[in-house]
Amino acid sequence: MPDSPSSATRDLRDLVNPAVVMAFGGWNDAGNAATGAIEHLAEAYQAEPVYALDPDEFYDFQVNRPQVAFTDDDEREISWPTTELKIAQLPDGRDLILVEGLEPNLRWRQFSTMIASALSSADVTRVHLLGALLADTPHTRPIPVSVSTTNRELMKQLGLAPATYEGPTGIIGVLGDTLTRGGVEVLTLWSAIPHYVSHPPCPKATLALLSQLERVLDASFDLGELTELARAWERGVDELAAEDSEVAEYVASLEQMQDATELPEASGDAIAAEFERYLRRRQG
Repeated sequence: MPDSPSSATRDLRDLVNPAVVMAFGGWNDAGNAATGAIEHLAEAYQAEPVYALDPDEFYDFQVNRPQVAFTDDDEREISWPTTELKIAQLPDGRDLILVEGLEPNLRWRQFSTMIASALSSADVTRVHLLGALLADTPHTRPIPVSVSTTNRELMKQLGLAPATYEGPTGIIGVLGDTLTRGGVEVLTLWSAIPHYVSHPPCPKATLALLSQLERVLDASFDLGELTELARAWERGVDELAAEDSEVAEYVASLEQMQDATELPEASGDAIAAEFERYLRRRQG
């Protein structure tokens, strides 16, 4: 596997208007939902590794320790925590850049500048950052996914409300700010994971992120077994709740709160759009 930009196996300048999707494990990735979305896309479209950042520059190995495993040839190998860039191609012919790694422990500004520099060589105009957080949301309902941007024109184009969050941020916030200051449009997608079932994986949240990503990219992804895995996950949580009356009561209270505060989204236009996406996926 390449371990530095100088050992890249493909020139990013060969790409034309690529779609870019990023996610980082750790603080930004409840239930591994965001990195799970990147991993799914990488596997579905046979993404090719281009390079990985030098881990010595950005990771504290006492916090994110390297892993020892054996190869197919029964040789011992150490895998170092890092951030990797991969390239794939969507069925519609668009190139796809996937960036995945652990949230760095050190030098966030340098890290963000290096990622932005790599993307600039591909003339990237928009980046999609994926994240997942713990929230008071019931597992029995659709996983909410919020979409935000600081770009006023993009906000108006997509009908988004201005973000109002103030407080601690992760590498997604820092990287998004670096890219925005460099003239790149940034869309951030956050899924809300039920906090009472936060143990990864959470395929229902990964599916929700990919479904929202389909909308903003106007694309249809190969979801493979993800839909069934999401159903199985929900059934498993249903069984756990059925065995604990306190959990069942809590879930019911969350459902009531959500019903009281949210308007139904099943408008004619929304149903038609979902049906069109379903048909495209079936035909693909």
